[in-house]
Amino acid sequence: MIPRIHKRGKRTLGLLYYLYGPGTHEEHIDPHLVASWDHQAPDPGRHPGTTLKDLQRLLDQPLDNIEPTDRPSKHVWHLSVRNAAEDRILTDEEWGDIARRMVAAAGIDDPDQGAGCRWAAVRHADDHIHILATLVREDGYKPDLNHDAARVQAEARLLEAELGLRRLNKGDGTAAKRPTSAERHKARRQGRERTAREELRETVRRAVAGAQNEGEFFDRLAAAGLLIRKRVAPSGDLLGYKVALPDDRNKDNEPVFYPGARLAPDLSLPRIRERWSAADEHDVQDASPADRASLAAPSGPSVARRRTATVAWQALAVIEHGNDAVTAAHIASAAEVLDALAQTSATHTRAELREAALAFERASRSHVRAERGRDRALRKAARELVRGGPALGRGEDGATTAMAIDMLFFLVTAAVHWHAKKGHAQQAAAARQAAEHLRAAYQAASAQPLGALYQRGRRLSRPLLRQQVAVLREALPELSGQVLAEPGWFALAATLADAQAVGYDPTSLLAEVAGRRELDTADSVSDVLVWRLLRRAELPADTSNTASPDRQAEHSASHAVQQARGQTSSRRGRL
Repeated sequence: MIPRIHKRGKRTLGLLYYLYGPGTHEEHIDPHLVASWDHQAPDPGRHPGTTLKDLQRLLDQPLDNIEPTDRPSKHVWHLSVRNAAEDRILTDEEWGDIARRMVAAAGIDDPDQGAGCRWAAVRHADDHIHILATLVREDGYKPDLNHDAARVQAEARLLEAELGLRRLNKGDGTAAKRPTSAERHKARRQGRERTAREELRETVRRAVAGAQNEGEFFDRLAAAGLLIRKRVAPSGDLLGYKVALPDDRNKDNEPVFYPGARLAPDLSLPRIRERWSAADEHDVQDASPADRASLAAPSGPSVARRRTATVAWQALAVIEHGNDAVTAAHIASAAEVLDALAQTSATHTRAELREAALAFERASRSHVRAERGRDRALRKAARELVRGGPALGRGEDGATTAMAIDMLFFLVTAAVHWHAKKGHAQQAAAARQAAEHLRAAYQAASAQPLGALYQRGRRLSRPLLRQQVAVLREALPELSGQVLAEPGWFALAATLADAQAVGYDPTSLLAEVAGRRELDTADSVSDVLVWRLLRRAELPADTSNTASPDRQAEHSASHAVQQARGQTSSRRGRL
């Protein structure tokens, strides 16, 4: 149930004409009253001969009892209450009871004392009602409406539970502004899937992801095709900005601009500037010439994704054990990484990654103020993803995409737990939704690289496969039975053999990567261990063109024999 208090107005009759009219898209059906201040207000929708003017006069009558100078400049209070699409259709009696409880909660009426403002509740659709009230009582008293929005929201949560309706999470005032009904109708008329506000929000967030300064930020906005209007002080200092879609126009054919703060609280210019800490510049200034060259040159999609996986892995410890301010910064920067990954990924994963980024946007803000600076690694990862350019859906690009998504899934899951522990219900729910989209993206991204590893594992010789079983049982005695029963076991066996072939002790390496983080939330323990091993041992993520571990072992042994023979011959020559 969503109660929404609209802007106060001056004309009761004008609002009544809208509520009893056909609507802007003929969506109003059978307008009629379901409740009123005295249960006896005439209903223009059901009482023949009753006009809207009759109802308006009764609602506004208290205004005649006070001096014109004492009247509020805007005396019309307007609240709409809407149910979710999946909720059952309520009766008029139920909606009438909802209306009475809402006006009591807001402070418009006091049923216990029999005193209050005049109000009426109109229903013209199955799923919602509108309540309008005159903000002067008959005795001239004006109600105290401080915090009326919070009070009606609290009442809505009680009504949801009592009526068996969809229960919404309590908000904390940090959510982005929702599109208005006018914006939604306009988007439908123009054939848009989303409103201009929503499109602009996503575009600005993508422009922010990993950006180092204002110049780069505004260059990205311009490259995305947005119209930009900057607000500059007389001193020449930049104070703020607005953006518009080129084809989103008002009735005068002028672009409709939105300030950054109206898109989301953290998209105002001052809040964006907080991300551009001086430390970002020092990272470049203090780097060696070789490091500076590597920072200046694009690293490529697969390298950027490997680094993202590593940074996400490191950020897990901060979110799980860091202080709140630093954790909030890491969660906000993780949102930048998701935005960057979504815009640079291949077609088969892009849709789910985009949905994950859109969902996690709500989880990136709370009343815990982020302490910027120590989240630089995540912001750099976002920057490298953007600079690395679009990734292919196959080969090393596709495999490292799956690796990055796997690590980000655990990072987002940690954010779920942190928000839940802090009582941030909306943020925790948003992070859970993002995790589900990441899970779907992972399935699409991992199918090819894990399939190649699986086939290589199936082709292992029996002695080498038995050797990897022994490694697993020694390193993870409690999990070995579960892992051996998973389809991904053969991919893990092939990865362990690859790590051994390049010089690692597979038992120690497996115990290390398994012990660093819990595995209880993993759908497939073997899959998670594969990606951790590939990242830790810096093995190629795409093994479709790699020799089998048996051949690698043979080659290593042959090379060792040849090296030993060469050393023996050398010694004989010296003798």
